[in-house]
This record gives sequence, C-alpha cells and structure tokens, in this order.
Amino acid sequence: MLEICHLTKIYGEKKAVDDLSLSIDAGEIYGFIGHNGAGKTTTLKSVVGILRFDSGEIKINGISVNEDPIACKKQLAYIPDNPDLYDFMTGIKYLNFIADIFGIEQKTREERIKTYAEKFDMTDDLAQPVASYSHGMKQKLAIISAWIHSPRLIIMDEPFVGLDPKASFLLKEMMRETCKNGGAIFFSTHVLDVAEKLCDKIAIIKNGKLIKTGTTEEVKGDESLESVFLELEGDEC
Repeated sequence: MLEICHLTKIYGEKKAVDDLSLSIDAGEIYGFIGHNGAGKTTTLKSVVGILRFDSGEIKINGISVNEDPIACKKQLAYIPDNPDLYDFMTGIKYLNFIADIFGIEQKTREERIKTYAEKFDMTDDLAQPVASYSHGMKQKLAIISAWIHSPRLIIMDEPFVGLDPKASFLLKEMMRETCKNGGAIFFSTHVLDVAEKLCDKIAIIKNGKLIKTGTTEEVKGDESLESVFLELEGDEC
C-alpha cells in the first residue's frame, strides 16, 4: 500500500528525515511515534506530496509520488495536526467542495455526509460557518472530509488532539473499519496508550532516524509502549 524507501529531507544543514525506510500493507494500522521535531510531520507531508524531499522514493500502490502525484492523491486522504479549513465556508459547503474535488456523485456524497455527520453529532452544525467552529468541531469536519471519498490510504498527524471521548472512540472504529475493508492507516500520535491498543505496527523515529519498527508486540515486548519509548528517547543514537 505504502512504500517509503531511503527518504531524506534536509533543511539547511539539518536532516529532518535521515534515510528512512518502511512499508505499510493493506489492512494495517501503523503508528508513528517520536518527540516533537523528530521528523514525523515532515515524513507525513512528504508522503502526501506537500513537501518535496531530497532523496529516496515514496510509492502508493506502486505509483511514485514524484512521478504521478495526482494519481497518488486520488487514493489517499490527509488530516494535518492543525486542520487548515476554509473559514468562510459553511461545514456543508466545505464537504461538498471536497466531494467535488474527488468526483463523488451526488447521491453517494449525500449518504456519506448524512452518516458521518450523525455519527459525530455535526448535523445541525454543518449549516454554520467553519469560522464559528471550535478546534474539536474543525477536527471532526476534517475527519468527515477525509473519509468522504473512501480512500485506500489515510494519513493523519495527531488525529486525536482536541477530540472528545465519543469522537475519539468513533475515529478508532472508523480506522479499524477502513483496514478491515482493505485500506491502511498511517498516523502519528503522542497518545501512546491509544497507539499500543490500536496499532498493528509501530515505528519510532528520533532525530530523523527510524530507531525501532515492527509489530506492536515486537516493539514493546513485555513492557508498555510508553516505557520502551522513554528508554529509547533516553539512549544516544
């Protein structure tokens, strides 16, 4: 589903991502763990085509992000850590705008918007301008917009920040359902207990380098994921 091969991204003299390689198969929820500034967001933005990288290769279903970025973007959705939505639009206009971009026919989009809006208790709020939304409401709108075209690959940067417990539960259920249907999830998070319970695989990044990866059980062993992460963070590379 997703192949990252020897990815390197440099800012000035700093390697934000240093020769990073990992692969994500269909059906997997893959957690990406690391301290602030470790290279998580840079990696995710490179995957979705927002950032150009200095060397390496990224492929989505065998298609190169560099060679055919539009074909790649048609298959994925991206939720950034701080959703930058169009404040002048109402929620429903924003969702229809996203549906237009992905060519979702009218009946299908109406059904999906209705279903997800009801799940997240957003039905009445969709008539309001996005500028009036709280951070949590914007996060819910971003989640609905990401799922509206049934993407094969969903990339998320700290998706649980700002969500109330019910919305967090619903998002986890949607992630599991996506993978059950043959999709894949790649997301960063600082909520380690959620990652430990939810993820099939974990990758830990430090100073731009991948320092540990594997199934959740392989990464944490007999310890908690939090303990392993803190131990690795304390080690010198």
